[in-house]
Amino acid sequence: MAQKKNTPPLAGRQLVDAAVQNLEEKLAEKITVIDLRDVSSVADWFIVCQGDNTSHTTAIAGGLVDALKEKHSTRPWHSEGLEDGRWALVDYTDVVVHVMLPEVRQFYDLESLWENRVVS
Repeated sequence: MAQKKNTPPLAGRQLVDAAVQNLEEKLAEKITVIDLRDVSSVADWFIVCQGDNTSHTTAIAGGLVDALKEKHSTRPWHSEGLEDGRWALVDYTDVVVHVMLPEVRQFYDLESLWENRVVS
């Protein structure tokens, strides 16, 4: 059920929780939430997950954009890589979602860069 149009968009931890729920519904794998609130001016939260193949990562990222728009009147500020599917990035300003193929995720290893900030 869609929320009313005058409902404010989600932000912060509410957006993280809604995004994670949707990622789980789309069968995203190895979902990791990284809390950057005290250490970054780029974003407050990163969510990193992966899909089995480019079709799966594209479906995960596209499904996230569609669901948050429909259910919560929340649209991304920017997105990229949705067509290629190797690394899709969906930027909601304070929450940035990274959906990657396993080999891309392993190569860039964002979790190691922020290992003391991982919350789940």
